[in-house]
Amino acid sequence: MKRIITATVQNRSGVLNRVTGLLHKRQFNIESISVGRTETEGISKMTFVVEVEDNQKLEQLTKQLNKQVDVLKVSDITDKAIVARELALIKVGSNIQNRNEIQTIIEPFRANVIDVSKESMTVQVTGKSEKVEALIDLLRPYGVKELARTGLTAFLRGQQPQVTEFTPQSLLQ
Repeated sequence: MKRIITATVQNRSGVLNRVTGLLHKRQFNIESISVGRTETEGISKMTFVVEVEDNQKLEQLTKQLNKQVDVLKVSDITDKAIVARELALIKVGSNIQNRNEIQTIIEPFRANVIDVSKESMTVQVTGKSEKVEALIDLLRPYGVKELARTGLTAFLRGQQPQVTEFTPQSLLQ
């Protein structure tokens, strides 16, 4: 089962390497990972999409993450009401004849052309992973020359309680 896990961490050198090393050592496959600073100085948030076999493995994952020195909080937000987005940059083959056609395709996706050359266009799209994937599929016939995706980034909507939250303190209780 695919799970969306967030980890609030100290923004220090080596934290990402230690966390991904732990996941690798425990044989968890990271489908996507996104990391960035938060509103609090010195704190970053990691968002992982991982494939987990069962709830026991999920609990093992969260406990192992919480044992990391620089990890402050780990949450499984998969089944919560969340805001989740991904960004993709898609460079497609284009020429004067098909540019309007490509523009028509990307318009319903609220995507933007961010670069144009004689032989290509670069499109930027943000949204749910399914939306990004659908646009990529529609652009494939034009020849996807290059593709870069950020991976999912997410957090809870509104003021929801963190029910599936694991912190070092809660594990000791």
